[in-house]
Amino acid sequence: MIPWSLLDTAKLPDGSGELRLKQRGSEFSIMLGTNELMNSRLSGSEEALATLVRERLSERPKPRILIGGLGMGFTLRAALAAWGTDARIEIAELMPAVVAWARGPMAVVFGDCLDDPRVTITVADVAGVIRAAPGAYDAVLLDVDNGPEAMTIAANDALYDDGGLGQAKAALRPGGILAVWSQGPDRRFTQRLRRAGFAVEEVMVRANKGRSGARHVIWLARR
Repeated sequence: MIPWSLLDTAKLPDGSGELRLKQRGSEFSIMLGTNELMNSRLSGSEEALATLVRERLSERPKPRILIGGLGMGFTLRAALAAWGTDARIEIAELMPAVVAWARGPMAVVFGDCLDDPRVTITVADVAGVIRAAPGAYDAVLLDVDNGPEAMTIAANDALYDDGGLGQAKAALRPGGILAVWSQGPDRRFTQRLRRAGFAVEEVMVRANKGRSGARHVIWLARR
């Protein structure tokens, strides 16, 4: 068995912990403490975050998409493959180190997707980007933290509370979709989405794109 190598570390903005980028052969992992936040072998549910939205917005011309969280780029690459040349895709990533890893040690995973002319990368809290852009987006895709219950940064909870959902709804164009990735189900979050006035669809997706393994949840909330 090839051992893991530690490539880099990055402090969380609130000082509550440290992300670690590790590599084993061609496999990459981003860890927080003993918790693996993402792995380059498991991309199914993150890709589905983009493809499920694309299926529901297939007729929209010149769609403008906001993706909260760069991660390992699975959602971004799926969005680029799904949408045409008239799409505009903005990435809001809180941690500069994650963007640096994408262009550095994990460039083999990302390929040339960050240089696609449809893509803009903003190093910022996605919550601030959402607040600053009322009526701007056809879709907002959130793969931030562990889902509606923050594990990495406590402030991320505000994305998923009543106020945060109201701001996300305001950032959407009529008929637009807020899509939220989560490690698991959360009945209270479904209720909050409905209380915010969204029409809610909840989809279970395999992490490894097969018939076995972990099942993650994607909420598709239409304005």
